Amino acid sequence: MNLLKRHTLLKIVSLNALGVGVQFVLGIFSVRIVSEFLGPNGMALTGNFRSFTSLIKSISVMGLKEGLINQITTTADNKEKDNILFTFLSFFLLVAIGLAICIIAFSEPISMYLFKTAIYANYLMYFAALLPFFVIQTVLVSLLNAHQQFKKIIGIQIVTNFVMFLTSFYLIYHHLLSGAFLSIAVTDLMGGLVVLFFAKKYVTFTLHFQSSAIKTISKFIIMALVSAVVIPITAIVLRNHIIESAGLSSAGIWEATSRVSGFYMLFFSTGLSLYYLPKLGLLQTDGEFKVELAYYFKTIVPLFIGIGVLVYLFKDVIISMALTSEFTPVRELLVWQILGDLIRIMTLAFGFQILAKAMVYKYIFVELLFNGLYLLFGFLLIESQKVEGIVQAYAIANGITLLVVVCLFRKLWLRPTV
Repeated sequence: MNLLKRHTLLKIVSLNALGVGVQFVLGIFSVRIVSEFLGPNGMALTGNFRSFTSLIKSISVMGLKEGLINQITTTADNKEKDNILFTFLSFFLLVAIGLAICIIAFSEPISMYLFKTAIYANYLMYFAALLPFFVIQTVLVSLLNAHQQFKKIIGIQIVTNFVMFLTSFYLIYHHLLSGAFLSIAVTDLMGGLVVLFFAKKYVTFTLHFQSSAIKTISKFIIMALVSAVVIPITAIVLRNHIIESAGLSSAGIWEATSRVSGFYMLFFSTGLSLYYLPKLGLLQTDGEFKVELAYYFKTIVPLFIGIGVLVYLFKDVIISMALTSEFTPVRELLVWQILGDLIRIMTLAFGFQILAKAMVYKYIFVELLFNGLYLLFGFLLIESQKVEGIVQAYAIANGITLLVVVCLFRKLWLRPTV
């Protein structure tokens, strides 16, 4: 039984590998299309748009995924589950509609801040109008996750990625930067429709709003809100500082490095999220967590090291496939990015436990610590190291954060494993 338990993570990660593999290949081509048609300047501007949409999306579903999985997996009564589903769907749709109204009302000043011009305000409004579809997508995927329908989730990811890739290619090819913005804005509509098609048989709910379900996930909402605000704002502030200090092209180089990192990090983040959020929520003792922790460091960390080494060795091939010659400086930044990602993977071993057990104060402290350090060292190092200093800051901030997190769990090391 222990052997089967221990291999569950690898089974899920392996199953997830197909979906991530497709997303990896499509991601390579997507970045290539952006770099070919838009160049470093366009990469930087679309990066700011992505950071903003990420900020709003995270706020619109703050705590939804973790909370819904927790509620569904710990509730036995089917009618109660139906009440919970309706409650989550209606509450977060109202949040999304409220956010959409605010974005539409302030679209021009937001566009001025992100792009230094108001001409892209329309694309912000398109994104806002379609935001409710992202909520529907997140609710349904979380519902499938709670029912452990991993194959269906991965199938959804594959279909959605193909649809979004083809749409992005068409729009960028015909409309360049405007097309790139439009493709980012309409992804929620497509994603929502695809998920609804695959998950419709799991959707049953009553028209009963259960306020206690929202109160129960208040801790998850607080934690998600912190991440939703802090992470994208950190990225936007750093990107704007790079633009001011080193130019728009350098910001594009940094964005491209982050996109390459996103290819392999996606393999781990999606697989671990599918496995750890439901798994850790069921653990009752520190001894059980220590067993999971040991397995994580024996399997996931060495696996990441292997992939990281391969990415570094074949960086020239990856860059030549995904980017144009204008992005050659990315090869000098990758070693720091991979190092920072490795340390981040180690930190996630504890981070998922903090999230699953709703350790609010620890979560907020760690999130603010990392992003504060990232900004601090980023601003300090860019003066002497230019854009490479931002990637060095990422590695340093992750290193310090890991040491602090290990200290936060110091009592765990003092207790014998039961």
